[in-house]
Parts: sequence; structure tokens; C-alpha cells
Amino acid sequence: MRKPAAAKPARTVKARKVPVKAKPAEPAMDVAVGRRIRDLRRIRQFSLETVAARTDLSIGFLSQIERGLSSPSLRVLATLADVLGVGIAALFGASPSADGASDQVVTRGLQRPELKLWRSGVSKQLLSPASSDNRLNLFLVHLEPGGSTGDELYTHDGEEAGLVLEGEMMLTVDSETWSLKTGDSFRFASRRPHRFSNPANDAKAVVLWVNCVTGAG
Repeated sequence: MRKPAAAKPARTVKARKVPVKAKPAEPAMDVAVGRRIRDLRRIRQFSLETVAARTDLSIGFLSQIERGLSSPSLRVLATLADVLGVGIAALFGASPSADGASDQVVTRGLQRPELKLWRSGVSKQLLSPASSDNRLNLFLVHLEPGGSTGDELYTHDGEEAGLVLEGEMMLTVDSETWSLKTGDSFRFASRRPHRFSNPANDAKAVVLWVNCVTGAG
């Protein structure tokens, strides 16, 4: 008579360790832009309360921008640049000096400072030498498919003009909207409420853009 087989010991199943996803680091671009805004504010000897009152932005939001914890839109950056008395180009490149002096004439193709507004699908390469006291600045603007400055119209100091090099751009100034395609150009006073976007779902738009700041400094 066979003896019953001995029961096999229960198999121990080890619980799988679920990897904990690390919190994504804030984009380096947000940190760099926030640092420049903070440096410019301190050079002007403005408190956060002063900037908040002049921009209608909350102190908490401004603090988050300066610490790189929030990614500001182009509208917000233009508003901040106005209050700080500079053009938006002052937010590119190295932190500004107190006097903003620069005698640079040439910007090499591989040395272009770039501002990526990654949440809105807009990036701007500064083609002219960077300096916080520049009045005339040349940009190469890239609009990803669906990229936009937002639904809200915005204004800032100066005058601007541009040429669509690639793709299509929708431009709204005041209450009128134009569809601009490759070879089309534009000009308007920046104090007129405006916005722009790329309506395409599968193609990027590239625009050569000029900003002339008339009241900075």
C-alpha cells in the first residue's frame, strides 16, 4: 500500500515592488526665466507687492514664476517685461547686468538664446544680440501644431512686424483675424490687443518676428 505523498510546502509569492514615480523636475527653462525676472525686479528695486499691483497678478503666482514652479504664458511675460521696463528679449540669455550695457554686434547661429513656452507650444529664438537695454530685437518664432498665445488678447509696449517663413499663422489684432501663410507679412502697434496661433494639426509654423520697444528703459 502506497504512502500518501507528502504535501508540498506552500509557495511563497513575493510582492512585486511597484516603482514610485519621481516627481518630474521643473523644466530648466522655467527656472532660468524665473531667475531673470527676479534679477530684473531686484535691479529695479521693486518688491513682489509692487509688481503684483502693476500687473494684476497675485504675489503667490509671481513668486512661483521666479522660483521656476510655474510656466508663464507669453502674455504674462510681456506684461512683466513692460512693468520691469524692458523688452521681452531681456528674458533671454544670461542674467542682465545692472546697466544692461552690451556692445555685441553678431549672434552666431549655434549661439542663439531660446525661450521655450513649452505649455503653449511656442518658442522664440533671439537672433539679435541679447541686452536688457535693446530697443529693436529680431526673433525666429516656432509654433508647434496647435501652438497658441492663448485665447485672451494681450498688449505691451512697442511695435512689431513679421514674415511667415513656413506654415500658417492665425493673427488677431483688435477684433479682426487674418490667416497668414508662407510669404505673408504683418505690422501693428503692440498696444493694440492681439494674439496668434498655429491652426494646423500636423505642421509647424515658423515666423521671422521683429519687436521694437519704444518705452523701455
